[in-house]
Amino acid sequence: MMKMDKTITFQSKKIFYRISGSGSPVVLLHGFGEDHRVWDEMVQYLEKSFLIITPDLPGSGNSEMLEETSMESMADAINHICKEEKLENFQIIGHSMGGYITLAFAEQYEKNIAGFGLFHSTAYADSDEKKETRKKGIEFIKTHGAFDFIKAITPNLFTETNRTEKSSEINSFIAQQRNFKPEALVSYYEAMMQRPDRTNVLKNTKKTVLFIMGKYDAVAPLNDVLQQCHLPEISYIHILEKSAHMGMIEEKEKSKEILKIFLTETNKKN
Repeated sequence: MMKMDKTITFQSKKIFYRISGSGSPVVLLHGFGEDHRVWDEMVQYLEKSFLIITPDLPGSGNSEMLEETSMESMADAINHICKEEKLENFQIIGHSMGGYITLAFAEQYEKNIAGFGLFHSTAYADSDEKKETRKKGIEFIKTHGAFDFIKAITPNLFTETNRTEKSSEINSFIAQQRNFKPEALVSYYEAMMQRPDRTNVLKNTKKTVLFIMGKYDAVAPLNDVLQQCHLPEISYIHILEKSAHMGMIEEKEKSKEILKIFLTETNKKN
C-alpha cells in the first residue's frame, strides 16, 4: 500500500503531511494536542479504498507554526496541500479543533469538496465559560509547560471505563505528544477563543455532512451537537454510546465503519 511523507512550504513555514492508499481523496485533520498519528488505525482501514491525506496542523508534529494562528490560516495551509496534490472533489473530516478548521475550510473552499465531517466537534463559538477554561489552560501551559498540560487534560477526554481499559493506549498516545511547544498550544487556545460561530456554514452548505458524537463528551457536548445536526440538507448522524471525546481510540471499529460508509456513500453522490 502506497505511503509517502511529504513537506511543503506555506507562508515560509514547513508543513508536513502523509499520503496513504489510493482512490478518492480524503483529508483527515487532527485536533488540539494531537498530530497526524491519531488517525493511524483509521488510515490503515480506509487506505484500502481511499487516498488518505493526514497533515500535521501548523505547530503540531513535524509542521512549523505560522506567524498568525487562526482557524482560517490553518484552513489555508490545508488548501495549499490540496492544491499541491491536485485534489478535486475530496472529502474532509476534522476531529475536535480539526473540526473547527474543517468548518473554516468549508466556508472558504466549499466548491472543492464533496462532503465534510465533524468528529467530536461543533460549529458553535466558545461560550464565556469555555473561554475562561481556556484562559486557565493557557496559564497552566505557561507555568508548567506543554507536556505537563497534555498529561493533565488527556485522561479526561476518555470515559472512566476507557481510562481503565485502554490505559496503555492512552499512555502511548500521551507519550507521542512529548515534543509539543508551549507557544503552539497557547496559539491554538487563543485562536479557538476568537473563532466565530459557524452554524451558518452548516445551514447554507449543499454538501453532505457527517456528525460523530460521543455520548459522554464534555468538550463537544452531545446536546450541543444534536442541535446542529438538522441544519445541513443532508446529515449523517452517529452517536458513539461508549465514548467521550476520543472515538477513534474508544470505539475504533465502530468509528472505522462510520467513516467508511459516509465516505463511500458521499462519493457515490458526486
